Amino acid sequence: MTDAAISGAAPPVEIGFGRRALILVTLTFVTMLYTMTVMIVNVALPKMQGTFSATADQIALVVTFNIVATAVATPMTGWLASRFSRRALMLYCSIGFTVASVLCGVAGTLDQLVVFRVFQGAFGAPLVPLATAMVLDTFPRHQQGTATAVFSMGVVFGPIIGPTVGGYLAEALGWRYVFFLLVPFGVLAIVSILVVIDDRRKAPSIRLDWFGFVLLAVAIAAFQLMLDRGQRLDWFDSPEIIAEAAIAVLCFYLFLAHVTTWQAPFFDVRMLADRNYAIGFVIAFLFGMILWTPMVLFPPMMAGIQGYPEAEIGLFIALRGLGTLAGSILMAFINRLFDPRILLAVGFLIQGVAGWYMAAFDINLAPFALAWTSVLAGFGVGFVWVPLTVITYSTLDKRYLNDATAFFHLVRNVGSSISISVSVAVVIRTASITYVDLTPYVSIFADATSLMGLRGDWPLENTPQLKALSAEIGRQGLMLGYINAFYFYTATAFAVLPLIALVRLKRPEQD
Repeated sequence: MTDAAISGAAPPVEIGFGRRALILVTLTFVTMLYTMTVMIVNVALPKMQGTFSATADQIALVVTFNIVATAVATPMTGWLASRFSRRALMLYCSIGFTVASVLCGVAGTLDQLVVFRVFQGAFGAPLVPLATAMVLDTFPRHQQGTATAVFSMGVVFGPIIGPTVGGYLAEALGWRYVFFLLVPFGVLAIVSILVVIDDRRKAPSIRLDWFGFVLLAVAIAAFQLMLDRGQRLDWFDSPEIIAEAAIAVLCFYLFLAHVTTWQAPFFDVRMLADRNYAIGFVIAFLFGMILWTPMVLFPPMMAGIQGYPEAEIGLFIALRGLGTLAGSILMAFINRLFDPRILLAVGFLIQGVAGWYMAAFDINLAPFALAWTSVLAGFGVGFVWVPLTVITYSTLDKRYLNDATAFFHLVRNVGSSISISVSVAVVIRTASITYVDLTPYVSIFADATSLMGLRGDWPLENTPQLKALSAEIGRQGLMLGYINAFYFYTATAFAVLPLIALVRLKRPEQD
């Protein structure tokens, strides 16, 4: 995409504070619509798994394919906004998103649900980067930190409302109603866009680099398929996994070669010449890896290990949203008082500490431990978004804003999809390995001392008793799998800290 198209995103006239506030509220509500979707589905995963008789890795496709679709469609945001205008793009995407939500609710098979979730992700993809770009364009640079704090503070209502209401709906009426819940919010978003958003400028002559887009889309899709199906097909012992890995590597290599040599590439590498944007780009990828992962792991862990009902699972997930809300409110007041690098480091440090304590969970899953670690992790997320946005775009030329925000959210979504797939694979593989390792110790052929602690609690006279013992061994192995996944989460959070030291900031312009 050319610079002219991107620079056309800047507001042509000055607008008053009241109008800015109204735009900010509308953009926040539209973005909340998307964040509700990610959270609300996680609450219903156990019921979906039962409805479709799916395994843990199969039902995870409901989440990962949605994220993949979002990742693939996100980079097109800049071109679509230039071609159809920001207002039209946001309106069409909200309509498509709402219709896709209805289709998800009426899906008859797991395959249908995954396909409709792909449409939901594709239509929802432009909403967040588009809203972010409009917030940054609407407010002068010295007010962007506060505006972003308010924006993120409102957005976290999605993770609060979605799991809480969705959990009760899933338990009382079934999982389909978690999708139907999105419909009234979608209608309100559509009406708000029609009334408030008035950015109709477009540049229809701008052409999309379709070759670069297809290469990137195929690379992402092949890589995600490899991660999702690897555990089931025993990884590189499977010709399919080898083929998917080869396609991903080849397409990504061709994409890199194309964008560095083509005159008008899909991704303008000149953006990465900006030091802060390049560092923010990497941090966004790592942030994506820890953003949604606990929300995918908690529902099946709580339901499978201790049998928590959906309504209670929704409340625990909502606690994370409350923590994020608290962090965002605090950030609205302190973001201009402290160096954003310090705030960003504190945010990731808090999430790393929360992950460390999650990795100390035992098989009993005490409610208090689940609650306070969820709140703490969410509080850390509230500390990240504002300073990360300020750092990433503080020195970037505004003519790159549309594409820069799109690819920023792209790497965040790719990070999320990779982390979810890897975490689910870690859980399943650890559970399998642990089961194989533990069964010899409870066999009647094992050393007598291996059974000393079991003889009183586990009579082994008949098949039902043996099945119960087998189920308990499987439960113990599954818990170890979740613990390993939380260690992976913790390591990712701490890995960000050295990168923050590389950021160099200038004093914000008073414009």
